Amino acid sequence: QVQLVESGGGLVQAGGSLRLACAASGRTFSSSVMGWFRQAPGKGREFVSAISTSGGTTYYADAVKGRFTISRDNAKNTVYLQMNNLKPEDTAVYYCAGHYSGRYYDTVAYGCWGQGTQVTVSS
Repeated sequence: QVQLVESGGGLVQAGGSLRLACAASGRTFSSSVMGWFRQAPGKGREFVSAISTSGGTTYYADAVKGRFTISRDNAKNTVYLQMNNLKPEDTAVYYCAGHYSGRYYDTVAYGCWGQGTQVTVSS
């Protein structure tokens, strides 16, 4: 079974940057679409970004387009989320997930989740 471990979260001022990483164990990483989701207090989990198996195709939520960049290194079994120009509304727990079946922006399409990493953006 694939295990996902996120890292890189923290406290940053508005306008700052963070780089999240998600390390995966298991042999199926390179054949899995990977996604990032986030959940703010009192809100549902929402799609942030996804990346194809080769890394050649990426998807972003409108709220982060132009500020966040997703990438992956299949040799290291790791997917990244570079977050620039952070805003207070980006504050949330960020989760990486391995896609199973379905629409890339649907939480139900993902079958494997990390434990999450907290990102807090102060104004």
